[in-house]
Amino acid sequence: MVVITLQRNKCIGCNYCVELAPKQFQMSKKDGKSVLLHATDKKGFFTLKSNENEILESCENASKACPVKIIRVKLI
Repeated sequence: MVVITLQRNKCIGCNYCVELAPKQFQMSKKDGKSVLLHATDKKGFFTLKSNENEILESCENASKACPVKIIRVKLI
């Protein structure tokens, strides 16, 4: 299982996550920040748990490219 966490309030809207993992991220038209699709919010931390292991590489690339380091990816 892949677990992706986004600390959205610190997002600067650079769009790297959307470019590298478009199936998991999109930019909000409301505030220009990243949105982790199908995630649950817990105190500003948005978490997605997925059994689709094929998303691991693209999400890891998005995590590495993020200039403010607010994306975490774990394989459990």
